[in-house]
Amino acid sequence: MAALRHLLRSPTTKTLKSFRSLSTSAPSHHNHHQRNHQYLTPNDYINSWEPPRDPEEAHARLAQLRRDYADKVRQARKDYIEEMELMRIEKRRQDDAKMEALRIANAERKAAKDAAKKVRAAERASKERAEKLELWRMRSKQVEEKKKEKNELMRRKSSMWIDESELEKKILEAIVDTTPL
Repeated sequence: MAALRHLLRSPTTKTLKSFRSLSTSAPSHHNHHQRNHQYLTPNDYINSWEPPRDPEEAHARLAQLRRDYADKVRQARKDYIEEMELMRIEKRRQDDAKMEALRIANAERKAAKDAAKKVRAAERASKERAEKLELWRMRSKQVEEKKKEKNELMRRKSSMWIDESELEKKILEAIVDTTPL
C-alpha cells in the first residue's frame, strides 16, 4: 500500500511502465476463459444426413423427417397442455384451500365477536338490573321516609289536639270571640 502511494506521488516514466506492466501481466477473465474453455462433444444428429441418390427416396426421407418433427411437436404441445392443466388444478386446489381457511377464520372471528357481544349484553343487563334495584330501593326508602315524616307530623299535631270535654268550650269561644281578618 505504501509502495502504491509512493508510485502515485512521483509519476515518472519508469514507475508508469512498471505500473502498466503490472496491469497487463495479470490474466483477465476473458483470457483465462479462452485458454480453459471445454467445448461440447459433437452431436451425432448434425451432419448425419447423407443425400440419397434417388429423388423419390429423398422425398420419402424428408416426409418421414417432417412427420417425426410433427409428432415431436405434437407430443411437446400435449405435454405442455397436460402440465398447464396440472398447474391449473394445483392452483385451483390451493385457492380453494385458501378460501376455506379464510372462511373458517371469518367464522371463528364472527363467533368470537358474537360471544363478546353476548357477554357485553349480559353485563349490560346485569348492570341495568342492579341500577333498577338500587332505584327501587331508593324510592322505597323515600316512601318510607315520607311515611315516617307524615307520622311524625301527625304525632306532633296530635299532641295539640283538644279533648272532647274542652272541645265545646273552644268552639263557643271561637264563635263569641271572633278576630277580624
